[in-house]
Amino acid sequence: MVYTKTMKLSAALLIFFLALTPAAADSFSNNLNWSARANIFYFAADNGKQDADPAPILPSMGFSAEWRFWGPLRLEFSEDIYFTNYEYNSTLEYAMPCNPENRSAFVMGFVTGFQLAGFFPIGKTGIVARVYGGPAADLRLVVQAFGLSPNDYNSGDIKTDASLQTEAIRKYFWSDGRWFFPMSGLGMDFPINEKFLLGFDLRAWFPVYRLWTDKDLPAIDGWRFGVGIRLTPRKKPAPPKEIVPDEDSEEQDTGTGE
Repeated sequence: MVYTKTMKLSAALLIFFLALTPAAADSFSNNLNWSARANIFYFAADNGKQDADPAPILPSMGFSAEWRFWGPLRLEFSEDIYFTNYEYNSTLEYAMPCNPENRSAFVMGFVTGFQLAGFFPIGKTGIVARVYGGPAADLRLVVQAFGLSPNDYNSGDIKTDASLQTEAIRKYFWSDGRWFFPMSGLGMDFPINEKFLLGFDLRAWFPVYRLWTDKDLPAIDGWRFGVGIRLTPRKKPAPPKEIVPDEDSEEQDTGTGE
């Protein structure tokens, strides 16, 4: 008997949630939007102490998706992809970007972020100001640089062996939280036509791992800055709901008229 009641209750709850699913999915999609990004990254570094090449300025492509959950507030996911060359300073035990002729490793980075964003319309112009910030991670794929001769990776000395340097660079990136870069940014979106917004962004990534490691490096090392543009589809305003007159009200109005 108890089993039968439990089955009936479970079936009723299932029917209830299935009935809600289309409405919930429709509401979620109406509040969801995406953007395509193009950026320029600057990896700040004091090159004097490390005897390194100039700090790189890197192109990057990416996208973001945001979900509006209350008023001007949105949850945003972003992904930016870049690639560059690295070498390893065995004296400082430090992986540093380098020019192609000094390369040991090829690094492709996936800068993944989750932000809380505020979107604030400016009057009725269609312009939107944005402020956002949250945790981010640089998930780096490290492989030995392409096009090296056998003499570049067979010496057995980490100062000159690209293979040993690649392993050291990989270990460096994935240890002591060096992949964790909280981010904050500012942006503005401008309507360019009825379908799209053109946005401009300024972002900064903070090397918080410097609080507990790499303390001998210059203070600027590890900081990252980005300037970019983004293209966002404009959401069409929801059509006004049709007001269906109540039949009882119509009958009352008709009766009054007679």
